[in-house]
Amino acid sequence: MALWKTHTTLEQLKERSKDTLMEHLGIEYLEIGDDYLKARMPVDARTKQPAGLLHGGASVSLAETLGSIAATLCLDSEKKEVVGLEINANHIRSVREGWVTGVTKPIHVGGTTQIWETRIYNEQDKLACISRLTVAIIAKKSVTSV
Repeated sequence: MALWKTHTTLEQLKERSKDTLMEHLGIEYLEIGDDYLKARMPVDARTKQPAGLLHGGASVSLAETLGSIAATLCLDSEKKEVVGLEINANHIRSVREGWVTGVTKPIHVGGTTQIWETRIYNEQDKLACISRLTVAIIAKKSVTSV
């Protein structure tokens, strides 16, 4: 049985990313499994630091994107939403070109908090970064026009 309470498709995730950091960084959603979400990100001028390596902040952006989206899919999105509390990352291996692929899986899915671990791999399937994201689950605020 899948972990998700909200059904979505890869195309819907792509549409949701328009005009956001995810689109700017070139993040592409690849797969929605029963208990994981997978995406990739290019290692190019948008995501490299001046020394020519994948920027740690870009890796963290990929990890937070995957964890936040996955956490949201575990909720009744009509009533609840996700806000980040903390993220950390250990950069294990440098990447200079190609693509990195992130896979996020839950560590804890509770009623008030969730914890997601994202592992980011290079094209040779070697671990480049591991990250842990903690999110709070809050009541969805209604949007009012001014």
